[in-house]
Amino acid sequence: MFHGKLVASPQDQAVLDGFAELVGEGGAVADLGCGPGRVTGYLASLGLSVFGLDLSESMLAIARRENPGLRFQQGSMLDLDLADGALAGAMSWYSSIHTPVDRLPDLFAEFRRVLAPGGHLVVAFQAGDEPRHHDRPFGHQVSLDFQRRQPDDIAELLTTAGFTLVSRTVREPVEALGESTPHAFLIARKPPEAPA
Repeated sequence: MFHGKLVASPQDQAVLDGFAELVGEGGAVADLGCGPGRVTGYLASLGLSVFGLDLSESMLAIARRENPGLRFQQGSMLDLDLADGALAGAMSWYSSIHTPVDRLPDLFAEFRRVLAPGGHLVVAFQAGDEPRHHDRPFGHQVSLDFQRRQPDDIAELLTTAGFTLVSRTVREPVEALGESTPHAFLIARKPPEAPA
């Protein structure tokens, strides 16, 4: 249903392109909460050494089918099986919207732990105050909650977690995509190590 949505939103694509340039060609990146792997595949096409992680084995099956040359693994963003400082970049592309607000400090601390000094993080989410609940999304008997966040609140949480904010982009909803709320994209950086 959402195949090709990334291409239909040039602002989103510009954020991803800028993130890839900040990380640098060949940089190790984790797409955390990768879903069906659309963004993972796009980042790989930009020359990043990227893998995807998601809780849902069904989503990972789609990601593996659509991106056979890439690595996808099951796991939790809150407890990453990665060494400290293992990544040049981390991506949370609409995946933190399923994390309760009281767990966001833990989530951002875990992202900071796995990033190398100077590494970059992108957090994308729907901007707003009211969560959105679906009882039967796309005709399926599933209960889904999507948390909307205020960019200033997320920026403050990232700063508290030890990140430096690099950029903040908020775009208006794209009617052709059926969107009803603004979308926010924050790029943050783990500070480089102080010189000896």
